[in-house]
Amino acid sequence: MINQTIILASASPRRLSLLRQLGLQVEVRPADIDESVRDSEDGRQYVSRLAREKSAAVAVHASDRLVIGADTTIEYEEQILGKPIDQNDCLAMLSMIQGKAHRVYTGVAITKGGRTESCVVETAVFLRSLTAAEIVAYWKTGEPVGKAGSYAIQGLGAMFVSRVEGSYSNVVGLPLCETAGLLSDFGLSTQDVLSSPELLNSSHGEHN
Repeated sequence: MINQTIILASASPRRLSLLRQLGLQVEVRPADIDESVRDSEDGRQYVSRLAREKSAAVAVHASDRLVIGADTTIEYEEQILGKPIDQNDCLAMLSMIQGKAHRVYTGVAITKGGRTESCVVETAVFLRSLTAAEIVAYWKTGEPVGKAGSYAIQGLGAMFVSRVEGSYSNVVGLPLCETAGLLSDFGLSTQDVLSSPELLNSSHGEHN
């Protein structure tokens, strides 16, 4: 049975929601680290490093707790696409990847007591062709702000996604299957998750 609160070293409401979807008790403690991309660093290396740095930074002050660090980025033709700074940036990004496939990488690292286990998950996402007018209208909704690649698959951006190959939750911000696997490495099994009071209570009354 789950008897501890897990720390999420990220301010992402999407990751918090995904972890709570598993019935986990989660405390949010965002890590304060430099998230700049290093020279010659590709998307996979970038998210792996940041995930480990985030979990390690927070675990220093919580050595007896499980700390989850994660980072997600988009890569297209060896170019890492970050968060748009303005409408023109959003227009440039979505114009670049519309009608094509791009890669979404999420690095996940769990640290406790000086031990860290981590993984990187890759998902291929295909966007349909978009017009400049559609992209500008989408920007004006406010949703692309703060989103890597300028879209959110869990929101209005879903109408632009024609196909996903791989983990959907990875694109949202946290690959749940792989995260559950890392948690099991620390003794938190799938059975523990499925037996959590939070999960059982939330499921009552949902089926008629």
